[in-house]
Amino acid sequence: MKLHRTYSGLAPQDRGASVAIGNFDGVHLGHQSVLALARAAAAGHGSDFGVITFEPHPRQFFNPQGAAFRLMTADARVRRMEKLGVEQFYELPFNSDMAGLTPETFVQEVLVEGLGVRHVVTGSDFRFGRKRGGDVDLLARLGTIHGFDVTAAPLVSDGDGDFSSTAIRTALSEGRPAEAARILGHWHRIEGEVRHGDKRGRTLGFPTINLGLDGLHLPRFGVYAVIVDVLEGAHRGTYAGAGSIGERPTFGVNAPNLEVNVLNFSGDLYGTRVSVALIEFLRPELKFDTVADLVARMSHDVQEAGSVIARYRSGNGA
Repeated sequence: MKLHRTYSGLAPQDRGASVAIGNFDGVHLGHQSVLALARAAAAGHGSDFGVITFEPHPRQFFNPQGAAFRLMTADARVRRMEKLGVEQFYELPFNSDMAGLTPETFVQEVLVEGLGVRHVVTGSDFRFGRKRGGDVDLLARLGTIHGFDVTAAPLVSDGDGDFSSTAIRTALSEGRPAEAARILGHWHRIEGEVRHGDKRGRTLGFPTINLGLDGLHLPRFGVYAVIVDVLEGAHRGTYAGAGSIGERPTFGVNAPNLEVNVLNFSGDLYGTRVSVALIEFLRPELKFDTVADLVARMSHDVQEAGSVIARYRSGNGA
């Protein structure tokens, strides 16, 4: 997959794709339906399969002080798109210049002159251009003028409701990762580089890896059974784990993070990129009166997490 962070000056072979446009936060089943239509359009046109998205997320640009809401980092989104077979990924900078483009100018300068798109697929509720002035109908009319096709993908739902990023955030906030996974089509994952933490876990007999949660929607604080994918390095592979999301109240109030005790693992993962899948919520975050009480509960948590992951793997053939 080729990653582009501009729409100007591209080589001829990097233009002319059939593209899906959207923010694709989480890349849930609704997003995947849009991507599938773009993939089919690419096959029909004999063009590359592309995606156009924006960074930062427009919501973040317009409300930088708002609550964190993203389900995945930009890097995690790139990796997910690569797994889905995207060939040209256009991660365009969303800044005041981009926000100020009228719908007509966005189509002319970005889609036509910049990217030379063959076919555009969007969700049926897609809005674009200054003050969200453009919709799918306008995009289709402009496509006719400029010579590209437009497909509006219908909203996707099942008997339990629409597949949306909002529904995923609600499920995660309530400690229901299986419900989030139903909408996503995959386990919700937190990806990042392993950071140095307080190293208390090591002294307590439960060494952990630490990931920051900056900019991400915070799942319910508590302990989870998790699966850890080490994405690089000598320890690359998949491991079971017990993960804790929260502020570690036994030791005061701290910035929220994710700590994971990787089961049956010995090695140094500092600086390594990992992906942690939330499988099952085990208990809420607690403040313990003594460190001994905390250690006793951690021992129970690790055993329970191991049992949950073993059961999951047995049931899924993983």
